[in-house]
Amino acid sequence: QVEQRHYLVSKAVEEVQKIIQQLTAEISYKATRFQAISNAGIHNENIKVLAPSQFLITVPLRGLTGYRECQVRHWRYYTVHGAKLLSSVRDPEELHQWLEVEQFSKSLQQWHEKDVNIEGDLVPAKVLIVFRELVEKSIISCNLSSKVTVLESFSSVVRVAVETSESQVEVELVPAVEIPTCWPKKAQWPRCLKRWPSQEKVQCIKSLGFDLLARSNYHWQLCFSRAERMLMEGLDEDGGCRMKCFRIMRQMKEDVWCAGNKPVITAYHLQTVLFWTCEKYPRTKDWRCFREAFLRLVQKLHKCVSQHFLKHYFVKNTNLLKYANTSDLDLVASKLTVFLENPVFCLD
Repeated sequence: QVEQRHYLVSKAVEEVQKIIQQLTAEISYKATRFQAISNAGIHNENIKVLAPSQFLITVPLRGLTGYRECQVRHWRYYTVHGAKLLSSVRDPEELHQWLEVEQFSKSLQQWHEKDVNIEGDLVPAKVLIVFRELVEKSIISCNLSSKVTVLESFSSVVRVAVETSESQVEVELVPAVEIPTCWPKKAQWPRCLKRWPSQEKVQCIKSLGFDLLARSNYHWQLCFSRAERMLMEGLDEDGGCRMKCFRIMRQMKEDVWCAGNKPVITAYHLQTVLFWTCEKYPRTKDWRCFREAFLRLVQKLHKCVSQHFLKHYFVKNTNLLKYANTSDLDLVASKLTVFLENPVFCLD
């Protein structure tokens, strides 16, 4: 059953990737600011599988290099359409930031144009409007109308439904500024000298940089997918059972605790729970006994879901469950309570 599901998800990833690769190649041809995603198989770092039928795919932006953090704070008095405001727009939350074109030592002239730029700021809502239009046109010019449908959205987020041979997958397409050259000040990590991960791995992770995603109106969202992938690699070099625990927890979530197409708890939340637990229990002996280690992970998940609070692994003061539906979280918490009272493992 586990192998069958893994096969179906892998197959869906391959099919979705082939379609999105074709679509983004066409978008890139129409507008050089957007880069086609590479065809690097299931391990393509642009694809994040949040649930079996819910993917997030980042589309890199081209022509912005030599990033540096902004030193001087300045106030913004405009709407996302460029109209003047009397009072300033509110500041970003911890996981978000402004982005000025001047923060790049080299930038294509197109990033200075009014369709994406207001008063020197690159505005995510404007980038998304341009991108959404390109997605709609490219679906037609690539003859993909039978495979891809743009979904209605309350914000400018670009979501599409992709028909695969097995099922329909919902994909969020997110323009991303890749910044592989520095680590953001907002990510004060590691918080102190921890035993996990090792200092060598910490340095390696920080050297991979971060991304900024266009997922809201004014502010770009910090994303650490390369760092997270590096943390997941070689997780059990000491012969532990961390990855087995993670796989089984993911299976239990999809089968029992939180099923459905748009689950309130995604694989990303589980991964974050795993990182916090690895940090708290860094010793090899903590990960020798599967049952013990697995129950510890589920207890951590239960605590987070019950309290509606899961701290982002890299950026403190950020709650990943802040905007989650509380009644959905409470339902998951009650299922986790039932499991912890009588742990029956789904190990087939």
